Amino acid sequence: MASFLGSIEEMKKVFNKFDKNGDGKISRDELKSVLTALGSAPSSGEVDRIMSEMDKDGNGYVDLDEFVAFQQTNINDDDGEAQCGNKELKDAFDMYDLDKNGLISANELHAVLKRLGEKCSLSDCRRMISQVDKDGDGN
Repeated sequence: MASFLGSIEEMKKVFNKFDKNGDGKISRDELKSVLTALGSAPSSGEVDRIMSEMDKDGNGYVDLDEFVAFQQTNINDDDGEAQCGNKELKDAFDMYDLDKNGLISANELHAVLKRLGEKCSLSDCRRMISQVDKDGDGN
């Protein structure tokens, strides 16, 4: 099933980036760490709100199934179309849009992925952007 993050395999890769200690679940501290690395500087209340939205069984952790369900529920509407009004989606976009011009360039994508510890080249980021760049302007 497609979503903002793409395939389940892509979602699992993102989940594993959040799951810093590799225990198969995302703790509140791990969530805050990733959000901070992305430049969000979330308040304690914001982290708690996001955790409560994601942690459906209330055990204090987000497992892969909850993470995938959250992505699919919050990114897709009934028709499977992306919802542009979603606050979390806008917040994620804003984290990548470093110069706040409303576009994400390959350089911005590269900078954020490096902060997250991803090993990808600028040319890899250009390829990623080109796959979703509808008007061909490189953003």
